[in-house]
Amino acid sequence: MSDLPLVVVAMSGGVDSSVAAALLVEQGYRVIGMMLRLWNEPGRDNENRCCTPDAMNQARRVAAQIGIPFYALDARDLFREKVVQAFLDGYSSGLTPNPCVVCNYFVKWGYLFDQAIAAGAELLATGHYARLNKNENGLVELKRAHDLYKDQTYFLSVLDQQRLKHTLFPLGEFTKAEVRELARKFKLEVAEKTDSQDLCFLGNQDYRQFLVRYLPSAVKPGSIIDMRGEIVGSHQGLPFYTIGQRKGIEIASQKPLYVLQKDEEKNVLVVGPEDELGSFELCASNMNWIAGQPPIDSLQVQAKIRYRAKLTPATIFQLADNRVRVVFDEKMRDITPGQVVVLYNNDIVLGGGLITKLFYRGS
Repeated sequence: MSDLPLVVVAMSGGVDSSVAAALLVEQGYRVIGMMLRLWNEPGRDNENRCCTPDAMNQARRVAAQIGIPFYALDARDLFREKVVQAFLDGYSSGLTPNPCVVCNYFVKWGYLFDQAIAAGAELLATGHYARLNKNENGLVELKRAHDLYKDQTYFLSVLDQQRLKHTLFPLGEFTKAEVRELARKFKLEVAEKTDSQDLCFLGNQDYRQFLVRYLPSAVKPGSIIDMRGEIVGSHQGLPFYTIGQRKGIEIASQKPLYVLQKDEEKNVLVVGPEDELGSFELCASNMNWIAGQPPIDSLQVQAKIRYRAKLTPATIFQLADNRVRVVFDEKMRDITPGQVVVLYNNDIVLGGGLITKLFYRGS
């Protein structure tokens, strides 16, 4: 019997988690596969992008092929309460929420992590593209993946030392192309399966359709104004718009117009030309510091304001109540309250927090 610890692998029926499980078996770990059944709208079981009945069956077949036990866990009520409701509450408050970050905190490294430990496992492994390193102080560092295009540390910035010390990311040193080659080597049926997308519970529908059904009170038409306060049109509901959006404004103008602000209290959408878009600074709250405590009062970092945004040089300043002020070296056009700002020191993730406010330099 192997001396390596027991590992629970979070399986989804996709190529990444399947290869992660197969790699751990090859390396001699004792492995259990677990898959979560997540909430979806009634009658849309086959549209959820990550846990359809077909995906469950594929994960079960992969587990059987590589010789590991497989268990399906029902997390529908938790997912509905913590992830879907947070999505609705965010839009109701004028924010643009990020459900994947919330899911990692409450579901994957909340419920599933606890189930893994209860099953006797020492480690939880996932198919995320990220790396871990223990530094000279014994702290676990979360580092960007070798494949920077697939790097998913943005979504993992909510994790703490307790969780990271019991986590494995087997794919962190591989590119996506190499992972597919490994899937072919292991003869896994999911080798050519396409990647799942964000917002799994939306299925094939636009998020606006979902909001109309589940958040009708927030979908109220109102005025569109420019920065001078002049009414230039009307909107169909603030949840349908996000900062930096250009398409869908439907106002005749010599210059393309972009969403600059959303005033939830007045139900007003503020638009303007591209040169009026963006900010040098933001405030983030509920900061999670990977090392367990914040760095020094001010620090030069690289910051990412969305998953696909580039890393941008910035300076952070500590504020009261676990908040930070992030001042960018260049104007950022798409800072969006409700999203997460993640702070890096080169490849190392320092932490992340919820964007609550943006303002211009000098405000």
